[in-house]
Amino acid sequence: MRNSRIGNHLLPKLQEFLQQFAETRIFKLLAGRRIWIWILLALSQISFLVFLSITWPPVILKLRVSEVDIPYWSSSIANFNKNHRGIKIRLIPEANTRGNFTEDLQRFYDIKFRDEDPDDLIYMDIIWVRKFTKKGWLLNLSDKISPADLAEFSQADINTGLAPGGQLYRIPLRSDIGMFYYRKDLLDQARYKPPETFEQLIKISKALQHNTGVKWGYLWQGREYEGLSAMFVEVLQGHGGFWIQPDTLKVGLDRPEAIAAVKFLLRTIDENISPHKGRDSVLFYSEQESLDAFAKGDALFLRGWPDMWNKVNAIPLLRGNVGVQPMRMHVPGSKGGGCNGSWGLGIAKKSKHPQAAWEAIKYLTSPEAQRQLILDTGFLPIRKSLFEDGSILKKYPYFKELAKAVEASVLRPAIPQYGEASEILQRYLHLALRKQLSPKEAMAEAAIETRQLLGRH
Repeated sequence: MRNSRIGNHLLPKLQEFLQQFAETRIFKLLAGRRIWIWILLALSQISFLVFLSITWPPVILKLRVSEVDIPYWSSSIANFNKNHRGIKIRLIPEANTRGNFTEDLQRFYDIKFRDEDPDDLIYMDIIWVRKFTKKGWLLNLSDKISPADLAEFSQADINTGLAPGGQLYRIPLRSDIGMFYYRKDLLDQARYKPPETFEQLIKISKALQHNTGVKWGYLWQGREYEGLSAMFVEVLQGHGGFWIQPDTLKVGLDRPEAIAAVKFLLRTIDENISPHKGRDSVLFYSEQESLDAFAKGDALFLRGWPDMWNKVNAIPLLRGNVGVQPMRMHVPGSKGGGCNGSWGLGIAKKSKHPQAAWEAIKYLTSPEAQRQLILDTGFLPIRKSLFEDGSILKKYPYFKELAKAVEASVLRPAIPQYGEASEILQRYLHLALRKQLSPKEAMAEAAIETRQLLGRH
């Protein structure tokens, strides 16, 4: 160990210093007054503490992230480890099989939190906070950050880390909202602007499919997983509906607006706007499959997330030919928005190294570390000032309009039973999309089960 070698080198030096000091006039003068005993004790303690600080192994903090994101994190983690001698962050890659990273990581934490030695750093999706706090799994961070510091963060992202009583349990690390990618080159040639309403999306898709031969109009995530819920809340919001109101636990899945939202998605399938045959159907798409299909150049529009921008522009066929804006499609009289998918960091309540974990959170959410992470990944900042940062805007010019979009983003219901509620929605929504139930039947059943889950019979 390098630190041990340093300690082995310094300890003889300290001993040599003490021996030389014993020969000095000052030492001999003090020796007769018995003060030297205390001085020697003090110097011995100092030398021992120095030795321990140099040779003591660092605290290792595990940070579990998606295996596909490991390269994006490397520089930020390397910088932290370089500047924090006594603390090291170790990235742990977690599988992202078919887009299931969110569900798999939550299941891991559900088990790990019951151990006496859980991970210290908890990388959290926005939708886990209420469950984790209700279970008592997280450390209250309210007294670790001042109101002035909190004011530097996006308020929407801070609010997602609050317990019902207002205590702070999660510090946002990266913001995220649903984004709408479009083939700018094809729209410009046909003199169309990006659609703002669902009906415009249908109209433009059909026109360009007919006139340009582009195969598909709209790609979205339709597989039965959390991404389906995230996508659906955007369509639901755009139709003026709601899923669950967290304060009252009122369920809106069987309302006309929710049924209309399902019918819109079915329409994209029935009218050949979205892929619908075999394994190439949107009903099997997660983010990766939808991006792969868009990369082939066969589609006009793609629903995705901000970090897809770098991936899209790495494709020669698409580089310079794609535009992007927040998801905001709606029906007349309603207001759309992108789903908030932000991630943040918390500390396990049973953590053996809470102060080290907090040092890591402070660094990773600092302006300098945030700037590096954003430039490397295309994630959205959680500090408001970075939406105006020159180096970031040079690489991601569209960020400037996203600060307001984040504050107006669509939230999935912040309830402890969110995971179970999402599974209910996914199951019945997929039955409707596969035409095994009508939209009205599927949403009625989903509403009934959701009310039972919430105790709202």
